[in-house]
Amino acid sequence: MSVTTVRLQAETEQHLEALANKLQRSKGWLINQALNEYIEKQQLEEDRWKQTLEAMESATQGKVVASDEVHEWLNGWGTEKEQGSAEG
Repeated sequence: MSVTTVRLQAETEQHLEALANKLQRSKGWLINQALNEYIEKQQLEEDRWKQTLEAMESATQGKVVASDEVHEWLNGWGTEKEQGSAEG
């Protein structure tokens, strides 16, 4: 594990100290948790953006499902006719 120095605003430091005391955890533990959550969120957003670009490219190439097929698929949800996907 490495050490990194971070300059915190006074108000942030106060909130961090209070939360650390309340949770009976160190400030370092809280900062590490917060950074891990932030990194995971950023990765998820990046993955969603890639999926969006891929979907847009598919649509540009004409790889789409007709709206009536989508409606039929949605209307089948929770019935004996329920299908695994809109394609089939």
